[in-house]
Amino acid sequence: MLQFIDTHAHLDGEEFAPDRDEVVKRAREAGVSKIFVPAIDLPSVTTVLDVCRRYPGYAFPMIGLHPEEVRADWRDVLAQMKPYVYGETHPDPPEGREPRPAGAPETQPDLFEGECRPAGALETQPDLSQCRTLNPEGTPSLWEGRGGSPIAIGEVGLDYYWSREFEHEQMEAFEEQVRWSVEMRLPLMIHCRKAQNEMVRLLRQYERDLPGGVFHCFTGNAHEAEELLRFDRFVLGIGGVLTFKKSILPETLAAAVPLDRIVLETDSPYMAPVPMRGKRNESAFVLYVLQRMAQCYGISEQQLADITTANVQRVFGV
Repeated sequence: MLQFIDTHAHLDGEEFAPDRDEVVKRAREAGVSKIFVPAIDLPSVTTVLDVCRRYPGYAFPMIGLHPEEVRADWRDVLAQMKPYVYGETHPDPPEGREPRPAGAPETQPDLFEGECRPAGALETQPDLSQCRTLNPEGTPSLWEGRGGSPIAIGEVGLDYYWSREFEHEQMEAFEEQVRWSVEMRLPLMIHCRKAQNEMVRLLRQYERDLPGGVFHCFTGNAHEAEELLRFDRFVLGIGGVLTFKKSILPETLAAAVPLDRIVLETDSPYMAPVPMRGKRNESAFVLYVLQRMAQCYGISEQQLADITTANVQRVFGV
């Protein structure tokens, strides 16, 4: 049976609240061996860690502040997130503002497609009584008992698609989280729309020290792919857009993206691939992305599953 990994799924979202166990069951049956779940704001830190605790060894947490969630208070938000990245004691569960409303309906952006939406509440707030002493100071670590330590910093980045109101705040928040990545040797899960030039300029300042990561939901052309792949420890995350009729990704991948520089993703519950387009996306549907990608490269589905899984293990260490 094929085995492959969904490197980006908002499994903690309220869209999955009615049938989350069934969604995971279908993913397993389809061949998904792991699911990586990104936080987007303070409330989702709790829901991401809870869902990963619910499916230990299968769902893995990533922690970060999504660019669309950045406001003037970003420093306070990151100060409350940081202990969950560094495994430090935190006296209270995270408290955040109301999630940002969903944007316009699905459209074709110019480079990266995939919008993070508010995550629904899941289970309980963090209970430090479940933590065991793990860190050098002998104080409780937030990692133990909370769904495991984060495997990446994400979902982070820059997004000027809808507005530049918080342009400078986004840049500063992104840079701070890039520093977390460098300090903790955790890969980055990067979201970028209408901001590739700014993103590349910032990342080049840290290029020698970056541990790697994923440019999430890549939908661009060969030139854009080549620019991103100059960051040699990074890969491109490819999702449902690959299957869309008007997508240029099939040509881009074949022309400019080596097989060892791609990973699979869904960005579920958004961006469902053909033939499921228009429905709620879920991790099981990443199989359709794999099938289309194998066609693009002219290799078997088994070969592509093996290669992309090896790429994930190289970048994330899991």
